[in-house]
Amino acid sequence: MTHQPTFRPATLADAATLSVLMDIAGEGAPNWLWLKMAGPGHSALEVGRERARREEGGFSYRHTTVAQIGDEIAACLVGYPLDDPYDLSGLGDMPEPFRPLVRLEAQAPGTWYVNVIAAFAEFRGQGIGARLLNIAETRAVELGTPATSIIVGSWNTGAERLYARCGYQAVAREPAILPPAFSQSGDWILMVRPLR
Repeated sequence: MTHQPTFRPATLADAATLSVLMDIAGEGAPNWLWLKMAGPGHSALEVGRERARREEGGFSYRHTTVAQIGDEIAACLVGYPLDDPYDLSGLGDMPEPFRPLVRLEAQAPGTWYVNVIAAFAEFRGQGIGARLLNIAETRAVELGTPATSIIVGSWNTGAERLYARCGYQAVAREPAILPPAFSQSGDWILMVRPLR
């Protein structure tokens, strides 16, 4: 029997689970970066957990809504408004795989950006993603932003179909620069959903 999810703001206590969901959404790229940041004797997920515990930043529990089924977190949404104008001055200092993503973000200034939307495998296909995207739209409307935006890999056709069904349209692409161990290839696609 499938239980209906409840939605709530994330708390500090959710940080470890959020780091796993962030890595799922980023298809392993966050773990790759966190491992580089961790240094000897430390876990990549420790770094992810600490980043989720921050009060500010693109990946912070304060920007996160979780979907919970029973006592378990099933999925999450991390989102916030993008700066307008968008500042690209630090682009050259970023790890190369993240530069195409930031260039795409810069093409959607002032939108409410869905940085992370992810569900654990056993909770997929139950409509939670669409409900989280509705929450994103509600937040965007409350803040008066003109649109919501999201970036998806061209190889992630299931997610791209979900976003299209929810009213998102592809507006720009950048070739993905992925770490050598990654099997995916293709483009990052910026999708935007204008709001009325």
